[in-house]
Amino acid sequence: MESLLWLNLRRARSAVAYSIALANMLTPRLKGVRMPVSTTSFAERFFGRSSNRRGTKREGMFATCPWGQEGKGAVYCYECHEELLHNPVLLPEDIRAFSALVRIRKLDEEQKPEHREKIAGRVSLLHEVITSGLDVMLRREHAKK
Repeated sequence: MESLLWLNLRRARSAVAYSIALANMLTPRLKGVRMPVSTTSFAERFFGRSSNRRGTKREGMFATCPWGQEGKGAVYCYECHEELLHNPVLLPEDIRAFSALVRIRKLDEEQKPEHREKIAGRVSLLHEVITSGLDVMLRREHAKK
């Protein structure tokens, strides 16, 4: 809650907007936050761009989006965007299993190299893990019916 409050308060451009943001964050969630939030499917930082530091560029990990999603996005409810997409639940055993996959694929690093190929590989691997898991679960759910 503190981080969401801080983010909304930082974005407030006037005293009125600040007051509204503060009131919205402190209001009980019985009705939920209904504000739709637009987001891109693929983070600008992966291309070396930053939406909050316009004009600055660093080495991106991808020249183009491996999944053809650059510039594409979707609109989600505030809760799904902020609480689900930004805060996936990754337990220690999940991290250990992912780390094992990283080592098997030789995407691990002892020291950070100049290039970003291995971190790009880990991003792609995480997407593959999510896609594979969704595929398995959807097949299970369809088999139950």
